[in-house]
Amino acid sequence: MRRLMFASLALILAAVPGVASALNVPLNHTERLNLSGAAASVIVGNPSVADVTVVDERTLYVAGRGYGVTEVVVIDSLGRTIYKGEVVVTAPSSGQVSVYRGAAVTEMTCASKCVSTVAGAKAP
Repeated sequence: MRRLMFASLALILAAVPGVASALNVPLNHTERLNLSGAAASVIVGNPSVADVTVVDERTLYVAGRGYGVTEVVVIDSLGRTIYKGEVVVTAPSSGQVSVYRGAAVTEMTCASKCVSTVAGAKAP
């Protein structure tokens, strides 16, 4: 019975419009976010973790600015939530290395050689 109740709750939450799962964005990269409705306002919980650029009323780009988790909420002109989800900024899968010297972390971008990144974001 309890398992059925949790499964029902998961189905209900999945059907709620505007509620999304986490969006994973690598540090210093962007991910496209397509909306189901026209956005009037965009709220970012912690702008030092992620930044949002509005391309048009239905297209956003989310940029990873610092390691961590934040929330992005998009509302329409009537104040209804059309998107609400967590943004998780993670390490890039390639082309970057972190150098640890005690508690200090230096982020480096690597191609033919490695150089310090401009932002030099600190890992948790």
